[in-house]
Amino acid sequence: MLINIIKESSRGYDALRAEDLFLKERKIFFTEEVTAESSKQLIQAIMHLEQENEKKEITLYINCPGGEVTSGLAVYDCLRGLSCPVRTVCIGTAASMGSYLFLAGDKREILPHAQVMIHDPLVAGMQGAQNALALDKEAKKLMKTRELLGNILAERTGHTLEEVLEKTKEDCYLDAEEAVDFGIATSVITRIGGKENDTQ
Repeated sequence: MLINIIKESSRGYDALRAEDLFLKERKIFFTEEVTAESSKQLIQAIMHLEQENEKKEITLYINCPGGEVTSGLAVYDCLRGLSCPVRTVCIGTAASMGSYLFLAGDKREILPHAQVMIHDPLVAGMQGAQNALALDKEAKKLMKTRELLGNILAERTGHTLEEVLEKTKEDCYLDAEEAVDFGIATSVITRIGGKENDTQ
């Protein structure tokens, strides 16, 4: 849904896109699947904000069902590589690759009724009959990705790789308090507006 905000100026009244106004405040909303296109747009936005001010915090609000691993890791690497601090806020569900975007924040805040879902990477793109060598190749690739993602989750939460792999062998849904307890989120917040947040 496209939302325009009417603001009065010296020229009269201007219709401005809400996302553009938030971008000026260094706030970005990512509420879609992680794809090559959506990740490109997100990377462009954060790089633009870093060029504007490499010291001022960027806030990324996340409600994401997951998506492509390679595209998600591209965003994760860019967020972690910024010179300015990054605050991520889970406002709905940060699932699968969405949870890794959330993990990229220096501060990782979550609303009381939001949730995080973590799991092992899924097999995608294999159609029709496959021979043994093709299956073995895909299995090795999948296990490498599993270890890569597990190491990121372990590093950001303070758990061992073994603990993370045990936790993610099935879909694991964590509510706000559980996300904090596991180390994925750093705090639960009760409001996202204003200059300061109430924390629990």
